Amino acid sequence: MTTRTAAARATVYGYPRQGPNRDLKKAIEAYWKGRVSAAALRTTAAELRHANWKQLAEAGIHEVPSGDFSFYDHVLDTTVMVGAIPARHRDAVEADALDGYFAMARGTQDVAPLEMTKWFDTNYHYLVPELGPDIVFTADSTKQVAELKEALALGLTARPVLVGPVTYLLLAKPALGVPDDFDPLTLLDRLLPVYAEVLADLSAAGAEWVQLDEPALVQDRTPAELSATARAYRGLGALADRPKLLIASYFGRLGDALPVLAKAPVDGLALDFTEAAAANLDALAAVGGLPGKRLVAGVVNGRNIWVNDLSASLATLGTLLGLADRVDVAASCSLLHVPLDSTAERDIEPQILRWLAFARQKTAEIVTLAKGLAQGTDTISAELSANRADLASRASSPITHDRAVRARAAAVTQADACRSQPYAERATAQRAHLQLPLLPTTTIGSFPQTGELRTARADLRAGRIDTARYEERIRAEIQEVIAFQEKAGLDVLVHGEAERSDMVQYFAEQLTGYLATRHGWVQSYGTRYVRPPILAGDISRPEPMTVRWTTYAQSLTPRPVKGMLTGPVTMLAWSFVRNDQPLADTARQVALALRDEVDDLEATGASVIQVDEPALRETLPLRDADRSTYLAWATEAFRLTTSAVRPDTQIHTHMCYAEFGDIVQAIDDLDADVISLEAARSHMQVARELASHGYPREAGPGVYDIHSPRVPSTEEAADLLRTGLKAIPAERLWVNPDCGLKTRGWPETRASVENLVAAARTIREELSTS
Repeated sequence: MTTRTAAARATVYGYPRQGPNRDLKKAIEAYWKGRVSAAALRTTAAELRHANWKQLAEAGIHEVPSGDFSFYDHVLDTTVMVGAIPARHRDAVEADALDGYFAMARGTQDVAPLEMTKWFDTNYHYLVPELGPDIVFTADSTKQVAELKEALALGLTARPVLVGPVTYLLLAKPALGVPDDFDPLTLLDRLLPVYAEVLADLSAAGAEWVQLDEPALVQDRTPAELSATARAYRGLGALADRPKLLIASYFGRLGDALPVLAKAPVDGLALDFTEAAAANLDALAAVGGLPGKRLVAGVVNGRNIWVNDLSASLATLGTLLGLADRVDVAASCSLLHVPLDSTAERDIEPQILRWLAFARQKTAEIVTLAKGLAQGTDTISAELSANRADLASRASSPITHDRAVRARAAAVTQADACRSQPYAERATAQRAHLQLPLLPTTTIGSFPQTGELRTARADLRAGRIDTARYEERIRAEIQEVIAFQEKAGLDVLVHGEAERSDMVQYFAEQLTGYLATRHGWVQSYGTRYVRPPILAGDISRPEPMTVRWTTYAQSLTPRPVKGMLTGPVTMLAWSFVRNDQPLADTARQVALALRDEVDDLEATGASVIQVDEPALRETLPLRDADRSTYLAWATEAFRLTTSAVRPDTQIHTHMCYAEFGDIVQAIDDLDADVISLEAARSHMQVARELASHGYPREAGPGVYDIHSPRVPSTEEAADLLRTGLKAIPAERLWVNPDCGLKTRGWPETRASVENLVAAARTIREELSTS
């Protein structure tokens, strides 16, 4: 046995933060409501960190991560670490660091929060740094040092994890008042001394290694950006007072950045060998490997929940042994993106449960692989045998294959994904049919999910109430939502989605081929957690899913009530999708199931139907070369869902919290009649992007940021509308919030929606007199 093989160790880049019962979420929200003190919140957080570290160590992880824990978001933590506090938040941060931190994340009644968008191609949201040429970075390593010391005090080997300086700047945007063409990467030389100071502080606190995450380098990068990367790591690598540096990339192939980092004076690289195994392996061999350096091989998928093919991963690891001085085993990225523990799922059949690996199960897989790599496969023969049986069970299961579904998908033609008339003709028919005013007002779909609703849902599951009593509660909620919207003066109403716990899970529970979890919570942003369903087999719709409640809501009002569906791409993106067939095939199956629902909604009287696709941009491949193929099947899936309706039926879609400029042509290709988009935090940026493209349809850039507790004034909403009108003509402009209202309380929802409607009336009056 070689020394190199014996050196193999198990590690992870990060771990779920929430605790087994979403303890962190509950503690933070209790703090916001004044029910617990800051000290109590910090105690809960420390207990969760310690429990995570102990679980990892007991499972056999040799080096635990520190600093990956966050009260809200790790990019926001980095903003604090480098002192990039926006001017509007400085007084709050100086007055109280914790409250100021949450003010940056959520805003206050007087101060807007930082913009929020998706973390690469995941459903995790980060707070976007706001930078300008006058910024003065200052180091604050308090959090990073304190959490390292906590781990070391437990007797553990810990590796602090930081967002790398290049990725941090590439994720940033120009601050308010700074020209749009300002490039935050020009601040690199100003930022590097701050990172040097933080590294020195961590070294002094006992860190042997520090991990610097640079996932932005798996995207296409310009020569200037690659040159900046080389400069950054020449400088950090040359520091005399520093720990060993591990540069981590994930979510894809490293590409042109690999030789840059391989040549840099750093001590190790961490690469993704799941989504980009062949590409990263070939590229690593092409640069001559990493002689004298550490390679952390991410061979366990950190983003999906299927069990690892241990034999295949061992083969990859064996190939890597000759390419680095030391090869360690890890997941492909932080385990933040998967639920905590599959053994908590009591409602999933035991055999099927063996196909699944959540964070704790992935930890065990990593440890098993490290043991097999270091000590030989004979030492893990039982694990390998059980793994082969689990993989074979899944492959042969009747759950995964439905001949009728596959035959229907194979029979789809190009005509099935095209509306019967072009948009201009449809728009005329829809305006005559709907008779809406200029600047029509609407909401995105959901209304507040009250405590009473959640209690009723829990009581139904527990058998404390019967279906009749539960449905009585839903009817009462719909009545209240419709009455409020009519009184507020909205033009196109929604039924409020009282019956839906989640916009994906609700549909997944009614479609064949999906599995639902009880405890599979994953952080989406801040204290918002979702339970992504598991897309395990071929998809079909046994019976209507939304028709009953939509029809009931429409019976309460003469105003149009939107039918509300989640689109096929979002159904995939916000699920743990099957990995045994192309995504395009799965998307087509889901689209056909949703097409049946759209047809039934129209047949029962719905004249406006919204099919939400907030994940269309999120799922966009990180490399340009991969995007056209994705966008072709993704937009086809949407059109397949919606194209069978009559010309006078208005199809809406909705997107939020992503960079839409990259996909404006794809938005056009959806051929939806109306699109609503998040725009309040970005100050109508998307409206300008649509105008620049020449987008010909109707659009509603949001004027109310629903992820903040603050209530926008009528004048604030009106100002955003005036900005929107500079890009979108009044006859094509809608007025709506950024997103659904389920996370908000009723008092702020009432006030905000009433102000939104008042703003629309104000602008209508201005237009009529101009």
